[in-house]
Amino acid sequence: MSRNALRLLAASILALMAALSGAAAWRESVTVDEVTHLAAGASYLQKLDLRMNVEHPPLAKLLAALPVVLAGAHADYRSPAWTFAQEGLLPAFLAQWSFGHQFLTRWNSPAATLALGRLPMLLLTLALGVLLYLYGVQLGGPSGGLLAVALYASMPAFLAFGPLVITDIPIAFFVLLTLWTFAALWDPAHEPRRVWPFAFALAGALLTKFSAGILIFAFLALRLSLRARPLDALPGTPPQTLPWRKARWRATLRGVLLSALIVYAVYFVFSLRQPTDSLAILGNNPASLVLRRLLMPPWTYLRGLALFAVMSVRPTFLLGHSYSHGVWFYFPVVFALKTPLAALAIFLLAIPVGLLARRRSPATPIVPPDRQIYWRALWIFLLIFTIFCLVSQTTISIRHFTTPMALMILAVSPFPRALGVLRHSGSPAARTLGWLTVALAAAAIVTTVSAYPYYMPYLNSLGRGRPNFFLVNDSNLDWNQSLPEVRRFADQRRIDRLPLDAYGFSDPAVYVPQAAIWNCQTPAPSDAGRWVIVSAGMILDGHNCGWLTHYSSQVLAGGSMYAFHLPSPIPPAGDPAGSPLPGAYRALGGIGGAVDIAALLQRCILDPNQLRPTMASMMAQFQSAKPR
Repeated sequence: MSRNALRLLAASILALMAALSGAAAWRESVTVDEVTHLAAGASYLQKLDLRMNVEHPPLAKLLAALPVVLAGAHADYRSPAWTFAQEGLLPAFLAQWSFGHQFLTRWNSPAATLALGRLPMLLLTLALGVLLYLYGVQLGGPSGGLLAVALYASMPAFLAFGPLVITDIPIAFFVLLTLWTFAALWDPAHEPRRVWPFAFALAGALLTKFSAGILIFAFLALRLSLRARPLDALPGTPPQTLPWRKARWRATLRGVLLSALIVYAVYFVFSLRQPTDSLAILGNNPASLVLRRLLMPPWTYLRGLALFAVMSVRPTFLLGHSYSHGVWFYFPVVFALKTPLAALAIFLLAIPVGLLARRRSPATPIVPPDRQIYWRALWIFLLIFTIFCLVSQTTISIRHFTTPMALMILAVSPFPRALGVLRHSGSPAARTLGWLTVALAAAAIVTTVSAYPYYMPYLNSLGRGRPNFFLVNDSNLDWNQSLPEVRRFADQRRIDRLPLDAYGFSDPAVYVPQAAIWNCQTPAPSDAGRWVIVSAGMILDGHNCGWLTHYSSQVLAGGSMYAFHLPSPIPPAGDPAGSPLPGAYRALGGIGGAVDIAALLQRCILDPNQLRPTMASMMAQFQSAKPR
């Protein structure tokens, strides 16, 4: 195939991805984090105040909120949902859910606001695909770029989370951009004078997610690897090496400092009208007020980083077992379950083929010699980010693994060139492997198309027929996006009251007028004989509701939701076919039944005037739950 034909095919695959991902997102309700992210971004633009959602940097939220604000979105900044957030870090964390829900569902049109907010995220997802193609071409030629795009577009995780107003796909984009611009500083073919591309890429990452700090470890690891095992294209003799390394290090440091200034400037501008009361310890005289304003950007960043660190220790659930902390095997297992088998086969096939090509033709480089520094950087970044994911205490969703996934996809791009090396070396299997790769890539795309529109709960056949709620948790299954499917279920059966145990904190009645907030652990006698809806994530993880599986059920939204028909009468609590006893209750987040976070947040969402008493109640319950 000609280069132009390969480009056209890559563009067509990305267009297909945009259509599938965008159309799937159009059908969905607001997901858990979008409730806070979109409204927070709008408040940054409208008020120049960063009080909301401080635990995530602002860039992705700003991008998503820009078209929403330009379209005239309204927010009531006299609401308790806004004013209560100024009373401290925890009040702001609680208030953001109420403010976000009010912004999306009461002050503005939910469908139009959400669609406008998701549009920039979809465009950024496509931009990540373009980067993978361009960098894949440089590492593996046009066929390598096409393979990277085909793998990217066939990953349900990218189609599911790409259009959502969250930080996971944007950080993958900026990490990849930072990788390439950082490697360019160390490229011996270029003088390291233009550090601005690297500075802007790194600043974008730092402004998107706090985990971007991992990049510093990747920079150091690449530097150490070049010292331990220099590349052939780099200066090799000591008189040349020392000034060359110093120049590159100076360029890197300049880029890091410039990125820090960019981050400071963004935080400064978007906190200009934010009260500085949290720095009142510095005083109230004119000089102190100026100092407080100048210190607000780093203070806001550090407060957000601290809250992020506290929240990063999370319980998890995998393969039928609950864990009080992250487990190292979580992401490998979830990646294996949520990737099409054909795509998995390509990943597994690329490793032995690459090694065999190097062995049979050691003098023929698979990656062009002038791209060796980028290839080294790619593997270093992939290793560092994967290690951090494996040791992470936040193992709750495949979306937190999308950065290593994007890097893995790019690492496969030289695969077609490796097949070419084998073919030229006389390997009889090379042509067969080439056609097999084409068939696998096509099969992966066909699998993804056939999975439409249920990309979030997608699982391959490695689950061996076990229920999806037994295998994985959280947004691997349901993130509150399937409420329109619940509405259709209720309308088809003309149900006027539908108990709903959803995986989220928003008011489900916005999307399902028949819905009544319900806890599957505490059924009432009046629920007997009714249909009830339970999120897949609440059956074994969020709540302890395995008892429901004794009764007839219907799978909704590709396995995101389950409809159960309760018996009449309902067996008593503690019965094998009945609800659990209070001592066995679970709450969303795996913290046990003592503090039901979802119920507390829903109370605030329905009535912002409940924020203050709810905060007092939460603190009292947390204190009583502490071991004595």
